[in-house]
Amino acid sequence: MDEKVIVYTSTYCQYCSQVKKFLGERNVEFEERNIDKDEKYGEELWNTGMRSVPVTLIGETKILGFNQIQLNQALAARV
Repeated sequence: MDEKVIVYTSTYCQYCSQVKKFLGERNVEFEERNIDKDEKYGEELWNTGMRSVPVTLIGETKILGFNQIQLNQALAARV
C-alpha cells in the first residue's frame, strides 16, 4: 500500500512550488498543508522538529527543502 504523502508549504515559497510540481509530474497524490492558510499546520510542522518549508512527509521519512534525490528514494521505497 502506498504511504500518504504530505507537503507542508507556505504561500510564496519557491521551493514549495518546485516540490509540488515534481510530485505532480510523477503523478504522486499528495496533501498540501499550507502553514499560511491554517496555523494548525504550522503547529504540526513545528511539532515534527522542522522549522522551515517545504517539508515533505512520505511515511516516516521527512524531507526538508526540494531535494530530488531524497524525494525519489523515498517515493521508490514506499511502493
